[in-house]
Amino acid sequence: MSDLVVIAFPTEAKAEEVRQKLLAMQKEYLIELGDAVIAVKDSNGNIKLNQLINTTAAGAATGAFWGTLIGLIFLMPLAGAALGVASGTLSGYLTDVGINDKWMKETAAAVQPGTAALFVLVRKVTADKVLEKLKGEGGTVLKTSLDHTKEAALQAALAAVKEAVVPAASPPDLPGA
Repeated sequence: MSDLVVIAFPTEAKAEEVRQKLLAMQKEYLIELGDAVIAVKDSNGNIKLNQLINTTAAGAATGAFWGTLIGLIFLMPLAGAALGVASGTLSGYLTDVGINDKWMKETAAAVQPGTAALFVLVRKVTADKVLEKLKGEGGTVLKTSLDHTKEAALQAALAAVKEAVVPAASPPDLPGA
């Protein structure tokens, strides 16, 4: 079963930084993401979704390939490619993978203009290691399907202050030593 987490950040750049951190953790097999989308609210109140996968472009590319292949069979590769791009673009535009776009826009309406919300669909997680790596990133948990203890642990990790590493000071030189 997947868990959904929505975290508000003061800037789009900070939300993107945390998303990249999560994607890096996915490469280390610490977390398995179903989706990770950033919703940005501009000063006019319009909400833009920055998806990981552009389904429209992927649909157009796939449609072009299959359209050209079918067009070659009927000796009309250009017409087949054009028809394939058009149908692939349309199917990609109508496809919604991961978190529901309409719901994300409705939820992101609650954030302040100029801020961003990171929507993460988590399939599997090694919680202790992921929380340690998210320590001190900031952000406020807006919504989650986690139980109360896990939600509190996530909020505590985000709010925690990163430990500063201070180099040990060398003792002062003593005269006559």
